[in-house]
Amino acid sequence: MIKKLAISIASFLIAAHFGYSQTSPFSYTSPEEYTLKGVTVSGIRFIDPNVIVSMSGLYIGDKISVPSETITGAINKLWDQGLFSDIKITATKIEGDDIYLDIFLQELPRISGIDFIGIRKSEEKDLVDLIKLRIGGQATENILDNSKRLIKNHYRSKAYLNANIDIHQQHDTLMANGVRLIFNIDKGPKVRISDITFEGNDNIIDRKLRRAMKNTKRRDLNFFKASKFVENDFEEDKRSLIAYYNQHGYRDAKVLGDSVFVTEENRIGLIIKVEEGPKYHYRDINWVGNSKLPDEILDDILGIRKGDVYDKTLLEERLFIDDNSITTTYMDDGHLFFSIEPVEIRVANDSIDLEMRIYEGKQATVNNVIVKGNTKTHENVIRRELFTKPGDLFSKTGITRSVRELATMGHFDPEKLDVTPLPNMADGTVDLVYTVEEKANDQLEVSGGWGNKMFVGTIGIRFSNFSIGRLFEKQAWRPVPSGDSQTLSLRAQTNGSFYKAFSLTFVEPWLGGRKPTNFTLSLYHTINNLPGTYIYQVSDQRMKVTGGAIGIGTRLKWPDDWFQFYNELSIQSYDLNKWDYFMISTGKSNNFSYKAALTRNSIDQLIYPRRGSNFNLTLQLTPPYSIITGKDFSNVTDLQEKYKWIEYHKWTGKAQWFHNLVDNLVLYTGAQFGYLGYYNKDIGYSPFEGFDLGGDGMSGYNLYGRETIGLRGYENSSLSPRVNGVVNANVYTKYTVELRYPITLQPQAAIYLLTFLEAGNAWYEFRSINPFNVHRSAGVGARVFLPMIGMLGIDWGYGFDKIPHNPDKHRGQFHFTIGQNF
Repeated sequence: MIKKLAISIASFLIAAHFGYSQTSPFSYTSPEEYTLKGVTVSGIRFIDPNVIVSMSGLYIGDKISVPSETITGAINKLWDQGLFSDIKITATKIEGDDIYLDIFLQELPRISGIDFIGIRKSEEKDLVDLIKLRIGGQATENILDNSKRLIKNHYRSKAYLNANIDIHQQHDTLMANGVRLIFNIDKGPKVRISDITFEGNDNIIDRKLRRAMKNTKRRDLNFFKASKFVENDFEEDKRSLIAYYNQHGYRDAKVLGDSVFVTEENRIGLIIKVEEGPKYHYRDINWVGNSKLPDEILDDILGIRKGDVYDKTLLEERLFIDDNSITTTYMDDGHLFFSIEPVEIRVANDSIDLEMRIYEGKQATVNNVIVKGNTKTHENVIRRELFTKPGDLFSKTGITRSVRELATMGHFDPEKLDVTPLPNMADGTVDLVYTVEEKANDQLEVSGGWGNKMFVGTIGIRFSNFSIGRLFEKQAWRPVPSGDSQTLSLRAQTNGSFYKAFSLTFVEPWLGGRKPTNFTLSLYHTINNLPGTYIYQVSDQRMKVTGGAIGIGTRLKWPDDWFQFYNELSIQSYDLNKWDYFMISTGKSNNFSYKAALTRNSIDQLIYPRRGSNFNLTLQLTPPYSIITGKDFSNVTDLQEKYKWIEYHKWTGKAQWFHNLVDNLVLYTGAQFGYLGYYNKDIGYSPFEGFDLGGDGMSGYNLYGRETIGLRGYENSSLSPRVNGVVNANVYTKYTVELRYPITLQPQAAIYLLTFLEAGNAWYEFRSINPFNVHRSAGVGARVFLPMIGMLGIDWGYGFDKIPHNPDKHRGQFHFTIGQNF
């Protein structure tokens, strides 16, 4: 209406001008033709006049009639831009058959500022980013309407269904033609769902259908369950309902409609009307076009038999998605161009006949393997981790495994890893482009931790992408030689006078560069002193431990190439003086041992695993000195002689599983055990190498004399039995269940929350073990991974079971470490 009125006024002005400025009166019925000789633009400040003339469609030299549709059309075109509040076209001069026109424009006001009323300051930035209004931009009607719509939808997505947004324009005297936009927002209360009911569901009850809706829930006794009504989530859940019906054989199920009604203030009810249709079963499944694999093998892979309930989701998983699906089976044999189409050739009564139409295509060979995005890690280091090589047949599983290996290297952002196949059907080849994004994973640690009733400071540096081969290249020191995926770690810990520890570790993951054979070298030295009579006085009670280890591990090909076998030789020297924490308190002992570890690790990444498993079985043993020498130790009472060379065999095992439940919600389950045995009953258990159960698993310093096992909800060491006043656990079991959800998985900081259940116990000897006699706990926690520090965590756990020898060491316990990055 406003636009039409303005055009009428403009036409009147033109008519009036021509009617009184010419010698002959102006007539609507007898328009006169002129040649347009000039067009000027007035009234604007910010827009190029040439652009205005171009938008109007008026061109110098054109023949125009006055008045005519040409003038009206020019006004329409300018109005359609939505930039002006007033438009006038007048004739400034007429010379015979020549005419000069002026276009007068009043620009819409420009935005000088934005204010929000009715919301918190923390919400303003989100809205500014959402509406994307530019200071200096015009406050057009479309822009304001769009801003109002975006804000309203934003709050509706948060269950504020009755949000009201008013926009006021306040004249700004500091800016010519400027206005401040004031958004007055009344969110109103959140609208909750009081009930969800269904109509037309004769075969599946309401409770099961409500469970199929993952995001839209009604309010019930579970106060932790969201009951907000979010329209987008509701639409998605209606699709989930159909998928649920399809999984149970109801192929024709439909959502006929839904209605929302108010039950009370800020409460609504939902009614969903469905049509279930008949329940279908599979009858005959025939294969067409397959020459590579016979029908019998395809039937086995599909795993669907005659008479099974029709399940569309399961069918698609077995055909396309699963790791052992039919598509994957063909693609692992090079058939990149493979396709399969399930066609329902007959639907009769409650049965469906399927025809699987297969196009196998020719096998594709990998031509080029291209690596992009690596700025620090050498390309040969990346390529050696890939399971797809030039000349190999295309393999979908090989690509998946390659991405997993790149993720577990720790040098790249696992969320940004990508593989792009570039097929060439003409010659039956495919190029594979692996795209990586480097992330910082060297760690400078300056931290403190509380353990064993003392504060321990740590300073250390860990280079995770070190290159020892470039030590003598001057240009490589930026700040250290890097790019070969080697690890060099230097660490020192102390609490002042009473405890000092120094360690060095070097790891080469590909010894020789040809095979995945890792080499490990470690050295360490620890000094422990007890305080004397006065503060900071050091007594003569001490323990010194000096040791080192060298190990070699390799990837196996059997039973599969997820397995690794690791061998290690280590030696430790214990120098004790009045140290009453072991069975031997004074003297020197030596520990020379061999360790063999068989592992199978298929987790998809290091920081936040979503799927896969990790199994580890380790045997560590010393030579049976007493058996070799044949010496009788039944009457030996000198502990120095008895434990000069320690002998034992130590068995440990660990199993971990990761399951991606939905989105990034991950279920982690784990179990582990340990057993320290002896060769000679006259010598008995070793005074070292036992287990210490309870607490956070991080004592604040390294004991070296025993293995620390955490069990949250109980104080450190509290679950280990005491024998003659000494902590001495030679057997333990532990079970863990965690539910994890990430807050952010960005490379600069990965954060996730968790809730856990744990149980475990420790015993002095094997015959006392009872895997069901455990101490239970539950709690919550958080983990933060910072590239320069590593993983930091805090947990609160509650121990449910009293400890007979430590009655006050359970109940609520915090477990945490604190670090600072410089």
